[in-house]
Amino acid sequence: MQELLLIGIGTGNPDHITGEARRAMRCADAILIPQKGPGKEDLADLRLQICDAILGADTARIVTFDLPVRDERVGYVAGVAAWHDAIAEAWQHAAPPDLQTVALLIWGDPSLYDSSLRIAARLHPAPRIRVIPGITSLQAMTAAHAIPLNAVGRPVQITTGRRLREDGWPDGMDRIAVMLDGDCAFRTLTDQDRYTIWWGAYVGMPNQLLFAGPLSQVSDQIVAARSETRKAHGWIMDIYVLERRG
Repeated sequence: MQELLLIGIGTGNPDHITGEARRAMRCADAILIPQKGPGKEDLADLRLQICDAILGADTARIVTFDLPVRDERVGYVAGVAAWHDAIAEAWQHAAPPDLQTVALLIWGDPSLYDSSLRIAARLHPAPRIRVIPGITSLQAMTAAHAIPLNAVGRPVQITTGRRLREDGWPDGMDRIAVMLDGDCAFRTLTDQDRYTIWWGAYVGMPNQLLFAGPLSQVSDQIVAARSETRKAHGWIMDIYVLERRG
């Protein structure tokens, strides 16, 4: 490939895809769709539905490929590095050799807690890379709750569930936005009456889930809803904002 398009597609709602993203999809010679294995077919199906909504019957350019699985037996950093190497190789093998412009549809935006750009840097020979920004789950979630991300004159930290669980509440922060939290790290916080949470899953999609309120009151509801819907769909994408008083 001579050019790689990393196209942000928001949270999976075709209405969230920008005009620039639609034009890029129509210009791509091939669109690569990863398949994540049993139980996660919905993720590929959603991308295919987006392609159908934007490209119509012109689906000949869609190429599916199997996404490598991260080896969790090794350390996190080493495992992720090896996994990214394997994904870059899968991209290169999947891309038809006679086509110049190849696109990947990226959940949310390629710049926010997504590794597409790091994986693209592993490609050899290196193609031109063009990023088309998308609506992030963070934007969609705060809009769904009708809240601003920050308090007046105060900073916000965007972090992960792993960091919240291992490091605790970050110093100097009144609010944090937490992504990539598979273990509900908010349960590790003490004095839960001090916290307010705004949580969302499948944001912007028909099966959107929203919870908000004092953490001590809604924590168990979130954990139960998250477990139930994850079993039903085989996957879940959720995000939340936490505020600490005092």
